[in-house]
Amino acid sequence: MDFLLWCIVMVSLDLLPDALNMRAASFFDRCVHALSCSGLFASDMAIDLGTANTLVYVKGRGIVLNEPSVVAILKERGNYVPYAFGAKAKMMLGKTPGGIEAIRPLKDGVIADFKGAEEMIKFFIRNASKRRTINSPTVVICVPSGSTPVERRAIQDAAEGAGAGEVFLIEEPMAAAIGAGMPVTQPEASMIVDVGGGTTEVAVISLGGIVYSRSVRSGGDLMDEAIASYIRKHYNLLVGETTAERIKKSIGSACPPESGDGDTVIVKGRDLTDGVPKEVCLSERQVTESLIEPVGQIVSAVRVALECTPPELSSDIMDKGIMVSGGGGMLKNLDRLLAETTGLPVAVASNPLCCVALGTGKVLEEMDALSHVLFKQD
Repeated sequence: MDFLLWCIVMVSLDLLPDALNMRAASFFDRCVHALSCSGLFASDMAIDLGTANTLVYVKGRGIVLNEPSVVAILKERGNYVPYAFGAKAKMMLGKTPGGIEAIRPLKDGVIADFKGAEEMIKFFIRNASKRRTINSPTVVICVPSGSTPVERRAIQDAAEGAGAGEVFLIEEPMAAAIGAGMPVTQPEASMIVDVGGGTTEVAVISLGGIVYSRSVRSGGDLMDEAIASYIRKHYNLLVGETTAERIKKSIGSACPPESGDGDTVIVKGRDLTDGVPKEVCLSERQVTESLIEPVGQIVSAVRVALECTPPELSSDIMDKGIMVSGGGGMLKNLDRLLAETTGLPVAVASNPLCCVALGTGKVLEEMDALSHVLFKQD
C-alpha cells in the first residue's frame, strides 16, 4: 500500500493521530485489526464452478451466491462484451436477438469458453464481495476428478484472471463427501455419487484421500437432452433446454410408475413439420423411458466403482451404503434404482444441491486441518 492510500485509510479510521504517540508494533496491530473489521480486505472464497450452476461460499458467511452458469455476450464489432450473467442470462437462452448470444462457458464440468468462464467468475467474485477491496481473495475452486491437467489448469488460470489471489483446487467428489458430512478422514471407506449438470463423479474415499474415482460425462444436462430428443423423435416437436429441464424436475423419474402412466405434463414447442406452435401431453412413464440411457450410465459407473474397490474397504461400503449428492441426484427414484441394482443402502444428502459448495467452504474454514485435500495445477 503506498503512503497516500495509507494516510487515507488511517484518517478514515481515526487512527492517524494515534500513530504519533504509539509504538510502531502496537500501532501496526491496531491498523491490521481495524482494516480487517472495515471490510477493505477481501474475504476468502470457495467456488463450486458447475456446468449448470455456480455457488460461492464466503469465509465466515456461508453460501452467498447460487446462480446458473450462463453468460450473455453482446457481439459488438467482433469484440467480446459481457451483457448479463447468471439467472438473467439464463432467461435469454434460445430467446436472444442477433446481436446477443447466451452461452454456457462450461461443458461436462470443464471450461469450453475460457473468456466467458473468466468473465463469469469475475462477476460472481465481485457480486459475492459486495464492495471494493484492497487485496485479492484466496479462492478454493472445484474440478472434476476425471479432468485432465490441461482442463484443471484452465480453471485455475480463469480464476486467477478473474481477480483471485492464490488459487487452490479440490476434486469435486472429495468436496461433496465433506459437504455431505461423511467421515472422509477416518480409516474407513465412504462412497459418494455426485450427479452434477455435466458429469457424475463416483468416488471411494478413506483417510482423507480418494482411493478410487470414476467420472462419466452424464448428468442433469444429458438428461435434459435425452428428454428433448425423445419429444422430437416421438412427437416431431422441438423444445428448448429450459422446457426439458422443467419436465425433468416435474415428472422425471429413474423408475417407471408402479401402475399406469403416472403423472402428466403439457409440453409446448414448435412443430417441425409446419413450424407452428404445438402442445402435447407427456407422461411420467415416457419421461422415464427417455432417461434410460443417461441414468444407465450413472448406474454403470457405480457398479464399476464397486468392482474396483479394494476388498478391505468393500465391507465398510456394505455397512454404510452409498451417499448421493448433486442436483441430478434429486431425480425421483434414482436412489431407489441404485439400491435395487447394487443391493446396498442408498441415501440422498440432506442438501444435495449445495454439498460441493459446503464441502469446499468447510475446507476453506478449516484450512490447517484439511489442506491435504487441496492442490495446485502446474
